[in-house]
Amino acid sequence: MNTPNYTERQRQLRNIVVMALADGSIGGREVALLADRCVELGLGQAELQEALEFGLGDDAALELPADESTREALLADLIRMMAADGFLAETEKRLFALAAAHMNIVGDRLQEIISSVISDQNDREGKDASA
Repeated sequence: MNTPNYTERQRQLRNIVVMALADGSIGGREVALLADRCVELGLGQAELQEALEFGLGDDAALELPADESTREALLADLIRMMAADGFLAETEKRLFALAAAHMNIVGDRLQEIISSVISDQNDREGKDASA
């Protein structure tokens, strides 16, 4: 079977979709975050559609990156997606914890990543409120 050669950006989007669907549903805020992240990654509607189809498929699973900076970027994206709907489902928490553990990002470094994402999110929300 011929496996498609996905780019790092496509894999990142697919991983975010897997997290978005981890709780069994996808809401408007999650869709908006996916669309925004797709644009930030320089991907189009076709790639987003492919990522959604992957996430809804029986073989949906996180594809963990090899290099450390990409791993940390993935964890940051997963945190943003987990928080997008305002509710942290147990399935999302477990998926995140497993991903972090498999990538050997634990303890203080994991806490730094979480704190950074929360700080960035708070800064963004503050700017949105003042606009």
